[in-house]
Amino acid sequence: MNKGSVVNRNSQMDGLAYSIAKLTESEGNLLTHVPGLTVFKKTDAAKPIAGFYEPSVCLIAQGAKHVQLGNENYTYDTEHYLFSGVHLPVVAQVIDASNEMPYLGLKLTFDYQEITQLMTDSQLPPPKAHRSGRGMATGKLTPTLINAFQRLINLTDEATNIPMLAPMIRKEIFYRLLIGEQGNTLRRLAAMGTQTYQVAKAISWLKSHFCEPVRVEHLAQIANMGVSTFHHHFRNMTAMSPLQYVKQLRLQEARKLMLTQYLDAASAAYQVGYESPSQFSREYGRLYGCSPAKDINELRVRLVQA
Repeated sequence: MNKGSVVNRNSQMDGLAYSIAKLTESEGNLLTHVPGLTVFKKTDAAKPIAGFYEPSVCLIAQGAKHVQLGNENYTYDTEHYLFSGVHLPVVAQVIDASNEMPYLGLKLTFDYQEITQLMTDSQLPPPKAHRSGRGMATGKLTPTLINAFQRLINLTDEATNIPMLAPMIRKEIFYRLLIGEQGNTLRRLAAMGTQTYQVAKAISWLKSHFCEPVRVEHLAQIANMGVSTFHHHFRNMTAMSPLQYVKQLRLQEARKLMLTQYLDAASAAYQVGYESPSQFSREYGRLYGCSPAKDINELRVRLVQA
């Protein structure tokens, strides 16, 4: 990349950072009126936080972030985007932020129906391989992709134009992803009949039924696979076993219930499918680093101070 291109790219990122900062005067995240678009601001590099990445592409205009999926690590910044193809339990940490230079980012969610339709409309070739792979990846940001995101975020100032222009810009963004560095990953996830798509169907079912008793045999039936084959492809995509995945779903939902509905730990544990509150507390401590009561109290203090 020549000097002129670097200057232009830096100017692009400065413009995107300015637009996000304008929308996020206070700390936290803001769901905009543009469909699927959320913007973020954080002024300190806090401790790692367990959470879920939904099917989305994430961009950082200022700062950097570290994401751990199972035993694998991903770092993205102003030069790289992060792509999450399915709902994935992760531990994420902002690693570059300050009051003077806050972390500024955005997320654009998608569903596979629009990706599949886009693949059909643009007559893109099918994925190169049908075997499953990780559902998360990073890729190099290009000037054209940054420009499309800038035009999308500009629509927050043009509310009347959002219904007409936002779908067009979304199509452009996902088209550029489909033909770009991680295009094969996205096409593989969206292509009907691939092993990756079949596992994604099972993950979607899990998201809605994790409070119920979960049998791997039933998940394998949803994916139309044998149990050992399903287990192999599930781990390939999520970097964890199906039961580890369910455990994280339950723990994160319980955390939300305790925080928002003021449930005690035992009540939250039973509500998300645990039979033993003591087992719940042990597993909660391993994921979040402290007991449920201490964690929720600390969260509430941080929310009051924010």
